[in-house]
Amino acid sequence: MIEAVGLTKRYGDRVAVDQLSFTVKPGQVTGFLGPNGAGKSTTMRMILGLDAPTSGRVTIDGRPFARLDNPMLEVGALLDAKAIHGGRSAYHHLLCLAQTNNLPRRRVDEVLDIVGLTAVARKRSKGFSLGMGQRLGIATALLGDPRILMFDEPVNGLDPEGILWIRNLMKSLAAEGRTVFVSSHLMSEMALTADHLLVIGRGRMIADCTVKEFIERNSVLATRVRTSDAAALAALVRTAGGTAIDEDGALVVTDLPMHHIGDLAFDHGLRLHELAPVQASLEQAFMELTKDSVEYHGTLEPR
Repeated sequence: MIEAVGLTKRYGDRVAVDQLSFTVKPGQVTGFLGPNGAGKSTTMRMILGLDAPTSGRVTIDGRPFARLDNPMLEVGALLDAKAIHGGRSAYHHLLCLAQTNNLPRRRVDEVLDIVGLTAVARKRSKGFSLGMGQRLGIATALLGDPRILMFDEPVNGLDPEGILWIRNLMKSLAAEGRTVFVSSHLMSEMALTADHLLVIGRGRMIADCTVKEFIERNSVLATRVRTSDAAALAALVRTAGGTAIDEDGALVVTDLPMHHIGDLAFDHGLRLHELAPVQASLEQAFMELTKDSVEYHGTLEPR
């Protein structure tokens, strides 16, 4: 389990992480979300003792990372897949880590097989593609068979098969009772992978809840309606205090309960072909919640 209390990091006058308190529990995949510059990487570095907090504390199973007896056997992390000596083969990179951490040589072959790099194990890593480098980084994290796994953008550079593989891997690790903490910008993947979410903006915690709760709290309840007379129903909806927007031949109605829409159509003799709730995506909910926390804004130039 990872636990942070009042975790704060300052760089001069800039506050990168501001009074974060959270718990990452075992047995589930916890997604760590936030816009660029929100403080995610800094937080993960403090968990691993790579950066010292200005104030507050963060512990792993009750102890700071620096006080762990066998760090690689307790925590596996992928923060930067490029942090590998390019002149070494995948096999010898892992073997070096295994030998310096008193791990059996057979473990190297095991993790190479898990990540699918057995066929290229003797090739120098400098010739690896981005996806292959990512797999090697994941193998490094798994080498000590740790109880706690931390991944920063683990699907970066992976093809569709690789994305499905890492998704299933993280779920299986959590199902074994391990703690899995993953940072990602891919909302679609987090929606399919994470059980719980920690969302930060400008260094502060803005959500700590399940994926379902997050979407429900940060999205507008809407209903999709298809009818033989959309204009007539739209007028009735607006008169009743709702809003109706035409999207691809259907009306998307907000500010009016679904049963009320059905009653309006029935009372005025309008035939309905569809009446269904619109489920907001994790991406939509995330954009809504973090719109005031985005540090970098781009613009689209008209052609």
